[in-house]
Amino acid sequence: MTFKEALELMGENESFRATIYAMNTLLIKKGVYTAKEFEQLVCEHATNFQRGFRGAKSKAGTSREAVPANL
Repeated sequence: MTFKEALELMGENESFRATIYAMNTLLIKKGVYTAKEFEQLVCEHATNFQRGFRGAKSKAGTSREAVPANL
């Protein structure tokens, strides 16, 4: 199966998931970061998402600060 065939088979959503999986796996195997560091960053993102932080500047009068991961 070619890369193009794989993407066509999976569709947009699953192709995105496969890309994240492949990139994460490669970066861990290359030693760029550890699985634990990756998991901590996912938890950081979830905490920020839960608190309403979406990466944009906060509006006046709101407290939407990002929570950093404890790496």
